[in-house]
Amino acid sequence: QVQLVESGGGLVQAGGSLRLSCQASGRTFSTYAMGWFRQAPGKEREFVATIDRSGGVTYYADSVKGRFTVSRDNAKNTVSLQMNSLKPEDTAVYYCAATKYSGNSNRNLYDYWGQGTQVTVSS
Repeated sequence: QVQLVESGGGLVQAGGSLRLSCQASGRTFSTYAMGWFRQAPGKEREFVATIDRSGGVTYYADSVKGRFTVSRDNAKNTVSLQMNSLKPEDTAVYYCAATKYSGNSNRNLYDYWGQGTQVTVSS
């Protein structure tokens, strides 16, 4: 069982940066690959980024590649998402999630989810 709590969301101007964090509970954090997803109003939840168990392999959606960076610290049970050059279309609720399957962008294969944190990018 893994419990996830996101933080770091907020309001930022276009071109700005935010860093999201996800704190996981439990002693099995390092056995899960972690992902970030987002959901804008009226849209489906979409994949943003994922990182494998060790933190050595990452994968990004094309829409955020080169602007977002996912990282993790297994000693602290945290996963982070550094978001730079933010655009209004990045506005959404951002969720972290845990899965046993590395390199996975399919939200249906993620077992545990946080409650989400709102990111709003103004133009």
